[in-house]
Amino acid sequence: MITVENLVKEFGTKRAVSGISFEVKRGEVLGFLGPNGAGKSTTMRILTGFMSPTSGRVVIGGHDIAEDPIPAKRLVGYLPESAPSYSDMTVHGFLNWAAEMRGLSGTARTEAVRRVVGLCFLENVLHQSVDTLSKGYRHRTCLAQSLVHDPEVLILDEPTDGLDPNQKHEVRQLIKKMGEKKVIIFSTHILEEVEACCSRAIIIDRGQIVANGTPAQLKARSELSGTVTLRVHGVAAEVVKARLAQLGVAGRVQVSTEGSQVAARIFPRERGINGDLASAVADVVAKEGWRFDELHTEVGRLDDVFRSITLPDTAKAAA
Repeated sequence: MITVENLVKEFGTKRAVSGISFEVKRGEVLGFLGPNGAGKSTTMRILTGFMSPTSGRVVIGGHDIAEDPIPAKRLVGYLPESAPSYSDMTVHGFLNWAAEMRGLSGTARTEAVRRVVGLCFLENVLHQSVDTLSKGYRHRTCLAQSLVHDPEVLILDEPTDGLDPNQKHEVRQLIKKMGEKKVIIFSTHILEEVEACCSRAIIIDRGQIVANGTPAQLKARSELSGTVTLRVHGVAAEVVKARLAQLGVAGRVQVSTEGSQVAARIFPRERGINGDLASAVADVVAKEGWRFDELHTEVGRLDDVFRSITLPDTAKAAA
């Protein structure tokens, strides 16, 4: 449904997007991650036809967004950064206008507005003017306009910005549900959202794609992926460390003491032996008769991966 080929965007001497390429298929929810200024919003503006690229190509549903913009844009619902709207309109008036701009009229328009009001939980503010809304309700109103024509492609720039925890959960669940039938790209800096509703994620840094994969694939790149955490009582830390270091499948062993408890983190000697390492540690615990509170294998952490990829080398050294 979406093909991006060698996309470049320059603002004078600054290159905001530097030759990125990717595809998104129907049924995918793609998280677009990156630090501030990485090029996320610029890329999304180009995808929607709001901004022209310096070079490269975007195809949506078989239509080139530059050469055949109207058919391409008909397929797209767009929630821009900061959720702009007309502050002097009521919520109902704004959504009714958005539906009309999308070519809906009569019963179809009425039903479309009713549907998105329910989806975005706007019933209580339907007749308020937009300028009287809280930031959360204003954001949901703009999300509703992006859905009003039931588009095949949704491009959402920070869709949970300004929402409280309950509202964030509702929007994430909505994105996940809609993603079963649509194509959804949404930018975020909240890593938990990627795990909550994305089937795939792209990390962009300084205008370039630096990682592309499922959440599980990205977490597997974490330094902690495959490590085993063990917490035991009544055993000296040096004994725990020495015994675990003897395991053939173990690499580095880190231990710390908290009162009578010893916490150990065991790194695998090499990737791909996670199950063997956990089993070997469990065998030691059973054989030695150690009392333990915790024994689990770490699947990896997105925040570690994100930091390792996007932090400058000087910042990594300081961290």
